[in-house]
Amino acid sequence: MNIFESYQLGDITLNNRIVMAPMTRCRAIDNIPNDLMATYYGQRATAGLIISEGTSPSVNGIGYARIPGAYSPAQIEGWKTIAKSVHDNNGILFVQLMHCGRVSASENLPEGGTVVAPSAVKAAGEMYTDSKGMVEHAMPKAILTEQIETTQQEFVDSAQKLVRAGVDGVELHAANGYLLDQFLNPKSNMRTDDYGGNFKNRARFVIETAEKVASAIGAGKVGIRISPYGAMNDVDHDYDDLIDLYAYLAQELRKIGIAYIHIADHSGTMGAPDFKTDIKSTIKLNFNGTIITGGDVNSKDDAQNVIDDGYDLAYVGRPFISNPDLVAKFKNDKDLKEPNADLFYTPGAEGYTDYE
Repeated sequence: MNIFESYQLGDITLNNRIVMAPMTRCRAIDNIPNDLMATYYGQRATAGLIISEGTSPSVNGIGYARIPGAYSPAQIEGWKTIAKSVHDNNGILFVQLMHCGRVSASENLPEGGTVVAPSAVKAAGEMYTDSKGMVEHAMPKAILTEQIETTQQEFVDSAQKLVRAGVDGVELHAANGYLLDQFLNPKSNMRTDDYGGNFKNRARFVIETAEKVASAIGAGKVGIRISPYGAMNDVDHDYDDLIDLYAYLAQELRKIGIAYIHIADHSGTMGAPDFKTDIKSTIKLNFNGTIITGGDVNSKDDAQNVIDDGYDLAYVGRPFISNPDLVAKFKNDKDLKEPNADLFYTPGAEGYTDYE
């Protein structure tokens, strides 16, 4: 199969097999998606699938400065405009729902927000804030057992609002040390109830959330991102039952019938170690559905290699920042522009919508 061929993702036809990876860009002033963001995503709509930057389903989930939410009427109106911009350019958009959990600073939370996590375990490291610069991650409050359903419902509510606004689907962010991954990982999950301990219990929160979101908007509109062996945000990247956990998770997600599993691979690019097992193949075998993966994809050949290795869709990250016409450049073997890393997370148009 060729990366430029169309792909049938459930009921959705993708124009090619190239996926624009979710990337935090911090342009959502007051956490509200805006017209500048609509321009940015519209410019990149020739990707077969765009997965948006991480978007919080609640005030408690805002971790970083200026990331978007999807819980208030103004935020949903913003996403409606973005979805229209992508669709007007013949693209497909899934919004990634990312609850940051303990990877947060109190200064970044809107009024009424609380830093929460599976357990009251503080994440090592620091977080940028517009008001104070770099500060330590906040000490989270453990989510009580009776608060589990409320937290899951936040994902459901956001997903429903987004689909009604015209978004094609949502991706549950269960990777990179954020809330869903914090439940999966034994370093951040010290619970003694039905959501902690053995790998089946640690997977319970993620599986139940996926079930509820799929029931609300349709399983074909739901994807999930995972990062086995990931080392971001102070989670373990190797533990005794890792293979069992991800095999089980893939099996349960297969039963739900979600659209895809998106396997993040930061080995060699973002400080993560190489995968110690062929975990991608293990997940693919147990899921038996669409798999998106990549990692250090910087050329047409890199993307094609992902497909040739037996996976369905190849994600591309940072090259999309500075090459809104990346698909055309891949097709025509054109050189790619390098992005300006100093402008990755700044609030304005520079380094965002001014690439050609």
